[in-house]
Amino acid sequence: MSVMLTPNAQVPALSVQTVAGDSWDLSTQSPENFTMVVFYRGLHCPVCKSYLQKLLTMLAAYEDAGFSTIAISMNNEDLAKQTASEWQLDGLTVGYGLSESDARAWGLYISKAIKDAEADTFCEPGLFWVRPDGRLYLVDVSNMPWARPDLEFLLSKVPFAVENNYPSRGGA
Repeated sequence: MSVMLTPNAQVPALSVQTVAGDSWDLSTQSPENFTMVVFYRGLHCPVCKSYLQKLLTMLAAYEDAGFSTIAISMNNEDLAKQTASEWQLDGLTVGYGLSESDARAWGLYISKAIKDAEADTFCEPGLFWVRPDGRLYLVDVSNMPWARPDLEFLLSKVPFAVENNYPSRGGA
């Protein structure tokens, strides 16, 4: 069973391998403002492809706004490397091997394949902004591939959130 994370509370531990051959651990991230964790369904998802390619075009702007960013799936190493290559995601940190239990700990929905091209089990999309101290600031979780937050709109709100010290909402 998935959980609902509480805004402004500590997020679960998160550590994955990346297609670049590195280990990535949320606890070692030290962005100026937020770490953006984008969970995606996997190589089989054309909506994920469009979304991550859009994120890649905006990556420099997010970095300028004080973000570190990673995209993570439950795909294995081979599928993740194929994803990064075929989708031309050079420059975006792509993690793989998210366990089902970790996906559920982050409150992600889990799906089973309905087509041969899909992985047997995979997480549905989620986007999280995590403060440098590991507290959840923003969360958007979906049970459908096409329901995702607008990356340009979110980016436009970073100055307001940071300059006004706008609090994380929904934790009451």
